Amino acid sequence: MTHKPLDGITVVDFGHTVMGPACGMILADLGAQVLKIEPSPQGDPTRRLKGFGTGYFGYFNRNKESIAVDLKTPEGHAIATEIIAKADVLIENFGPGTMARLGLDYETLKPTNPRLIYASLKGFFDGPYGERLALDEIVQMMTGLAFMTGPSGRPLRAGTSVVDITGGMFAVIGILAALRERDQTGQGQLIGSALFESAVFLMGQHLCYASQTEGPIPPCQSECQPGQCTKRLQSMTGVSCSWALPATNTGSAFAPKPACSIWGQTPSWRQTTGA
Repeated sequence: MTHKPLDGITVVDFGHTVMGPACGMILADLGAQVLKIEPSPQGDPTRRLKGFGTGYFGYFNRNKESIAVDLKTPEGHAIATEIIAKADVLIENFGPGTMARLGLDYETLKPTNPRLIYASLKGFFDGPYGERLALDEIVQMMTGLAFMTGPSGRPLRAGTSVVDITGGMFAVIGILAALRERDQTGQGQLIGSALFESAVFLMGQHLCYASQTEGPIPPCQSECQPGQCTKRLQSMTGVSCSWALPATNTGSAFAPKPACSIWGQTPSWRQTTGA
């Protein structure tokens, strides 16, 4: 079997819906043994989603093992704490204060497993909205991402769970950095990722644009038509780009496909507390 970067790393995944499970999914893809803790008796609610959410469970929980536990019972709590005591990483994206009420917060678990890297994924970091819940589409609206995505006057949610997934990716970056630091210090730590701050990061180029110009900035749909983007890419890179509209046998056209692309930079993560 091919060696993977996170072979030998054990992850306890309390994640639900998209953000937490996306983080665990990436760690599992990298070779970690990920044990998903699902609520007893029915398991993760995304198992039963239909329509837009039909693919959530299968996609975001691939390569994981699973156990159903009632964390509100003494027996379930004991099972969870026994598993966590032997883990390298814990992931949770419950509402603010939930893990503390369950007696599974970082400060409670740290004495029994000082090497534990505890990833807490929330809607917002500390601040005025720190105790509030959030959803992907809510922070897309709050940060202006929906405004930049839709046509003028018609804010539009992105067609995938882009902020949930980005928040999960930021958590992975934090976990990898914390594992590297643990190799040097022997100590784990608490790290955080948040939906709102992830969306702000995605909006960074537009925020900088707004700070350097007078008046409101237009949505991307107003500025980024295929012909204009082609000219912009060519002027930035010196590479000739073309947009093709290949026809099907019935004479209909596919969406334009760019003949070249530009790769962005890897984003960063946030460390919330040290060991």
